[in-house]
Amino acid sequence: MSAGIRALLLVFPLVAFAIWGAIHVPSPDRGIGGAGEDITLDALPSLPRWAEAGLPDFSRFQDVSEKKNAFFSYLYPRIVLANSRILIERQYLETLSRKETLSKSETSWLERQAERLRVDEDPGSDEMFRRLRARLDVIPPSLIMAQAANESAWGTSRFALKGNNLFGQWCFSKGCGVVPQGREEGKNHEVAAFSSPYRSITSYIQNLNRHPAYQEVRDLRRAAREKGQFSSGTALAAGLSSYSERGEEYISEIRSMITFNKLLEYDRDFRNTALKISASDLVQLASSSQEKALLPGQGELEPATNEG
Repeated sequence: MSAGIRALLLVFPLVAFAIWGAIHVPSPDRGIGGAGEDITLDALPSLPRWAEAGLPDFSRFQDVSEKKNAFFSYLYPRIVLANSRILIERQYLETLSRKETLSKSETSWLERQAERLRVDEDPGSDEMFRRLRARLDVIPPSLIMAQAANESAWGTSRFALKGNNLFGQWCFSKGCGVVPQGREEGKNHEVAAFSSPYRSITSYIQNLNRHPAYQEVRDLRRAAREKGQFSSGTALAAGLSSYSERGEEYISEIRSMITFNKLLEYDRDFRNTALKISASDLVQLASSSQEKALLPGQGELEPATNEG
């Protein structure tokens, strides 16, 4: 865990409850993702302002190493933010799965998650919980970083600059994004535009979590979870054959980018930071006003306050 995050979590352990009074933590964390905790969830904490910041001008970097470092340093806090919010929802899912009866609001929450993640099962059924567990989960930072770099030309592509789109996601309604140059006649797809790169990251994660084409990604992740392990980006890349027309060549390229840029270090940092902490500490990660505090290896920072 980075020193900045450690300071954020240890120095002000009560700030989460000032931000978000809807959490109750009766027992210590157990296992990956805090599945042993009981929490209640009224709403996710407000996003900090920095999450909605636009894309920096990465083309200004002449040195390749500096450009890469700047790109990864920009992405990683946003990945931690997005994934930590998923972990909060996942913990709540586990809380509901252990209840004998569900309230109307709890059932409504399950129905919304099922609709968003394309799970067509009876609300509160064992099968719904099983399928939601497989879909309501995090994506390793290394995979997100490598695909973002590959798909956006290190944040300098036309779609990244005009639409904050780091992953080449498509949309299909007129005006929903940026029209690709050379789009075939009769086609109506556009490359989606987002209000910020953070929104592009959350959309990308949702895409991997629900699209039928990425069932293998979810199966690999679930199998690792059942063994008490956190999947690496290189492992989950095996399920990306449908992400590009290049298939296996694309998978090899993503894996090479992860290895060459030593991105598995970010997976280890995230595993030690977000997957082994209490629910109250997780809320602080999910609402931190200190962007740099979420980077690996940072020194102590000023206490976080909500800016949502």
